[in-house]
Amino acid sequence: MVIEVDAEGVVEFTRALVRIPSTNDPARGRDERPAAELVAAKMREWGWEPVVYEAAPGRPNVVAVVEGGGGDGPTLMFEGHTDVVTEGDLSTWTVDPFGGEIRDGRLWGRGSADMKSGLAATLYATRALQLAGPFPGRIKVCALADEEGLMLGAHHFVAEGLAADVDGAIVAEPEAGEICAVAKGALRLRVDLTGRMAHGAMPQHGRNPIQAVGELLAGLRSLQDELQASHPAHEHLGEVYVTPTVLRAGSEEQVNVIPALASVFVDVRTVPGVEHKVIAERVAALASRDGITAEVSTLVDRPPVDVPVSDPVVAALAAAHRTVTGREPVYGGVPGSTDGTVLTHWGGVPSVVYGPGGKWIAHQADEFVEIAEIVRCAEVFAEAARRFLTGDH
Repeated sequence: MVIEVDAEGVVEFTRALVRIPSTNDPARGRDERPAAELVAAKMREWGWEPVVYEAAPGRPNVVAVVEGGGGDGPTLMFEGHTDVVTEGDLSTWTVDPFGGEIRDGRLWGRGSADMKSGLAATLYATRALQLAGPFPGRIKVCALADEEGLMLGAHHFVAEGLAADVDGAIVAEPEAGEICAVAKGALRLRVDLTGRMAHGAMPQHGRNPIQAVGELLAGLRSLQDELQASHPAHEHLGEVYVTPTVLRAGSEEQVNVIPALASVFVDVRTVPGVEHKVIAERVAALASRDGITAEVSTLVDRPPVDVPVSDPVVAALAAAHRTVTGREPVYGGVPGSTDGTVLTHWGGVPSVVYGPGGKWIAHQADEFVEIAEIVRCAEVFAEAARRFLTGDH
């Protein structure tokens, strides 16, 4: 029997969240605080006792622990984030990005899929299970800040020791009904090359780092080919990619000057089994040549996630999906990284990603989520929590 969820409530709460422009944009006076305050207020309305932690100024984490009242048991974490990316060019939208409009069975707006509907579903699922009667253990409901940036909220959560008692985490990112226990790794590198400045008419007196950039770019392509050959495409995550994304050197106002400095930024996406440290070392070796010195800085290091489908939190979610939808679960992979990456690699918490919304709709204009999918995911979350906490998985 499916646990009854307040369908109208979860949709209306999602609308209320979407109507808050919770981008990290201090210049426009925007941050996550209003969204976090709305979450905390809803928790208090239900008699929960949320604790607010400042992950960074104006960037709060909201955490509530809901005891089941049914004796000792494990701790399940539901996780969502309150920040959204910018709406971008308004001319590309056909709806108000922060209007929370409902039309054609869909809720439209920035963050509707990524991931305010998922966040709302975790709250209403926990409330539904609480109202259904005692359960063993507890649920830690978390609304974290800055997932779209440096994941400061998740890192702060782990650093404060709040993940230490968590036995499994469900991250409510939009995955179109797929159960994603694997996620691609992300390694972002900055390579600064230093040569010697000279007049363009006398290149023999300089060391041109731009020529080294050319060789580095060719080397990066070869490195990608090598990594793809040694690490075949993952069933759910695809290929390893080594992608130069930003180049900086010289000045168009001084075309006759050989610059002393050049920089290359590289976005590396990895699959399980690829060592990030080795890649950084290889890039440094590729960049250091011909009298040009190179310094490689790691900007972001998020290893791949690879949680076995037999893990209790994944198994409970799969069983819940089967019970609520009547269909066999489809397993997939997260093409980027989520707060689950931080929870698993730095917090030691097995995590799985599953939530309402299309897998590829995030960050696009006219973002939307199906109303029925919000309710269905809330029901799946409630059933997954019950199974995880009672061991029925």
